[in-house]
Amino acid sequence: MIIMQELKLEKSTAIRLFEKVPEWFQETLIATFGKECFSKSIFDRIKTFEDACEAMNKKPEDVYHEKDAPDDVARKKLKVIAEALNGGWVPDWNDTNQKKRYPWFKMSSGFGFDRSVYGYGCTDAGCGSRLCLSSNELSNYFGTQFIDLHEIHLTK
Repeated sequence: MIIMQELKLEKSTAIRLFEKVPEWFQETLIATFGKECFSKSIFDRIKTFEDACEAMNKKPEDVYHEKDAPDDVARKKLKVIAEALNGGWVPDWNDTNQKKRYPWFKMSSGFGFDRSVYGYGCTDAGCGSRLCLSSNELSNYFGTQFIDLHEIHLTK
């Protein structure tokens, strides 16, 4: 007699288990969830708002409310994405030597990603502090991968 039981495993749990299980089980996890899920590269793991929620152990439906305006929904989603991309890095606003990067957009002939920038020596509010990234590479990715959310946040 063979008894079969189904094991239900959430993606976030599989990610935490991956490095601790034998290779044969890692292969099963990869076959089930995909290779990108277990990549050490943040660029492979965070491609959508839902990926960011999963990385931050948040439920997408808890991030924003149905009554929120489109720009508020986009801003709230971007905050979660930036938090996930930063992987625990938090800007230290008392440290003037720490570069806090953010994407910059062109809005003269349509909406498009322009570059990542950082500023010092002045007070300016080009983006919210929760949308700063720890590196130029992360900021570039944040600006291009999530350009639709940035456009809604800045123009709607």
